[in-house]
Amino acid sequence: MAIKSFEDLEVWQLAKNLALEIYKLTKNFPETERYGLTSQLRSASVSIAANIAEGFGRYHLKDSIKFYYNARGSLLEAKSHLLIAHESGLIKNGDLSPLLLRIRNLGVKLNNFIGSLSKPSIKQSNNN
Repeated sequence: MAIKSFEDLEVWQLAKNLALEIYKLTKNFPETERYGLTSQLRSASVSIAANIAEGFGRYHLKDSIKFYYNARGSLLEAKSHLLIAHESGLIKNGDLSPLLLRIRNLGVKLNNFIGSLSKPSIKQSNNN
């Protein structure tokens, strides 16, 4: 299948689904966390997919890769917020484990995606 849009990228699809899961989870957070962990978690998770989309739209490969690295940073930021929310008692073990597994899986796929773009044959074909 040819990649015609960022929506075709598996890493974007995984990032979008992670953000949707985090939105569902944070609906149950207390109102006192609206501007705290709820906002931080939602922002970080949406930023993962947004950076992948923005990277896809960049003309130069170096610019694209920079945004994919930003997505990876946002992924780890979301993980940090999840761990803090868990240790604060806002997330149960049963809810945290599947999210951490999703994060690990997305991180591996994102690293592989970035690595595939860094190969010389890809660079040459994108510079034409």
